Amino acid sequence: MINLGGQQLEDWYTQIQGDSQKSFDRFKRITEVITREPEPQVGQTPKEVIWTKNKTKLYRYQPAIKKTNKVPLLMIYALINKPYILDLYPGNSLIEHLTNKGHDVYLLDWGTAGHEDRHMKLEDYILDYIPLAVKRVLRTSGAKEISLLGYCMGGTMTACFAALHPHLPIRNIIFMTSPFDFKDAGHYTNWLDKRYFNLDRLVDTFGNVPFELIDYGNKLLNPIGNFVGPYISLADRVENKEFVLNWKLMQKWLNDGIPFPGESYRQWIGEFYQENKLINDELYMRGYKVELSKIKANILNIVATRDNIVQPQQIEPLNDKVSSKNKILHYVDTGHVSVVTGRKAINEIHPFIENWLKESSV
Repeated sequence: MINLGGQQLEDWYTQIQGDSQKSFDRFKRITEVITREPEPQVGQTPKEVIWTKNKTKLYRYQPAIKKTNKVPLLMIYALINKPYILDLYPGNSLIEHLTNKGHDVYLLDWGTAGHEDRHMKLEDYILDYIPLAVKRVLRTSGAKEISLLGYCMGGTMTACFAALHPHLPIRNIIFMTSPFDFKDAGHYTNWLDKRYFNLDRLVDTFGNVPFELIDYGNKLLNPIGNFVGPYISLADRVENKEFVLNWKLMQKWLNDGIPFPGESYRQWIGEFYQENKLINDELYMRGYKVELSKIKANILNIVATRDNIVQPQQIEPLNDKVSSKNKILHYVDTGHVSVVTGRKAINEIHPFIENWLKESSV
């Protein structure tokens, strides 16, 4: 039995009061972050719209900065989420990093699909929108060649575009965590098995597939980490201002999703995930065969080893298919999103991309 004297008892009670106050202050701070504080402003790198089509906008970044790299870079993002992940926040932005180094950077923002866009197919974006954007970039920059960067599904679309347009002056292509082989797509292979997943009924019912449905599926890849993990991390580090800012930035982007155009989703799941047509040279768009072997540009193919959305075995086969003489398969120890944002991206991946672009554009 512990015998506490008068002074010891008073000290013990004071400590309990102090701990309780700290816990209350921490809880109050967490509540403020989640419910009261304004969302951070994203996509702050100066830009101008130089072309539009339907909902799509083509941005040119920091046009006032002198461009020392003569080959412009066009970034192409997925039809899921919003592309400001590439320009998340000052000091944490791939676009800002590249423009500050003298690269002439452009971004194709697909916009938010409305009900009237439910019939848009992948070939509409790949054969109509991207070629016009490339043409406008070349005209605006006055360049004779162009570099492309595709992130996630945007990289798959970029590969299809490049394969269908071998005559265009595409000098470099950067693929960031982009899937090409869907034979083994992890849990997605089981979840999207056509024996159990009624793709046509889903698209016919919704028209455009809701973001919430896609987001829920992605989070189920790591349910504890995705549903509970962020809030545990916030509770542990809520007193760290830098961490809280980055936490709010990521939560904003992760929850700022957009609907997936219905017919594009039907193709994406059916022809890519379920039938794996792209890597097997069985994919056709408007009667034209998509052959990855027709790609001859310099290739930087980035693999995130801890990516559970696009796994390494889905990315690696591209390098064996393309006809490029200069092709690099680059591995980084990150996840699907941290390949482009966060400390490792800022300190290692952004500079690596910039150096590769500079050396491959000479």
